[in-house]
Amino acid sequence: MRLVVAGSPAAAVPTLRRLAASDHEIAAVLTRPPTPQGRKRVLTPTPVAQVAAELGLPVIQAVRVDDTVTAQLAGLDVDLGVIVAYGALLRRAALDTPRHGWINLHFSDLPAYRGAAPVQRAVMAGDTRTAATVFQLVEALDAGPVFASEPFTIDPEATAGDVLAAMADTGAEVVAHVVDGIADGTAIATEQIGEPTTAPKTTIEDGHVDFARPAAAVHAHVRGVTPEPGAFAHLGDTRVKLLRATRSLPGGPEQSAPSLAPGALTVQNGLLLVGTADGPLVLTEVQPAGKKPMDAAAWARGLGALDGKVLA
Repeated sequence: MRLVVAGSPAAAVPTLRRLAASDHEIAAVLTRPPTPQGRKRVLTPTPVAQVAAELGLPVIQAVRVDDTVTAQLAGLDVDLGVIVAYGALLRRAALDTPRHGWINLHFSDLPAYRGAAPVQRAVMAGDTRTAATVFQLVEALDAGPVFASEPFTIDPEATAGDVLAAMADTGAEVVAHVVDGIADGTAIATEQIGEPTTAPKTTIEDGHVDFARPAAAVHAHVRGVTPEPGAFAHLGDTRVKLLRATRSLPGGPEQSAPSLAPGALTVQNGLLLVGTADGPLVLTEVQPAGKKPMDAAAWARGLGALDGKVLA
């Protein structure tokens, strides 16, 4: 089949590579235009655009799929559109352009976590399982019938970034299987079952950590907003990014843990502990404002006496 593949971030790259290596033909790749990146704000193509150039594939760059882009897609005479985190909705005219419509790889067990941030919201909620789901794209948000869904276990220490990277590889195989099934007529889509939940895009404020919650909830929150938008708290007037944390204390569960008020800091056995509602959490990597990421215990030693110092 002739395909058009739409995507922008790194999570879409495994699917692009997998389909490029298949027997199907990629007529074009649709991605968002370059954006300023890094401290120097260098204009940088999306990860998908970079890989498409490496593979020698034609690229269409567009912020949205308007009439002009729809006409370009129509001129490609494609059988199927494949979309993974492109970053814009497709209107009816664009949805109807490929002969078999569009399929979408979504990183949740639909209808759970429909929306822009399914992995982040699942990790933030403390979920232990999710799925890579391929469904038929319709005008309603992530509501189309499902072709295939591959279960995925969330590692209890993994960040949302870790989970998404692993799921991107899993999802690429699911997409390839569905594309093959559509090509040979064996693919069957079934309507989603269950009560939908939503996964709205995270904001900077979603990264603010509340240590008055239980340790498990705080840990899940830190993992879920890492690397974007990033977990943070304030030490006085200083904003501190919380890059890594764990609930594992040295010596295992039998290791005695100090009683700390929510947000209070102490160093034990060379590790920086922060209090929560029901026990301490270990901070392993932080980034104070204006500084590079650093070992959390080393940062704490540089603060001097920790009595009275509280993250909030």
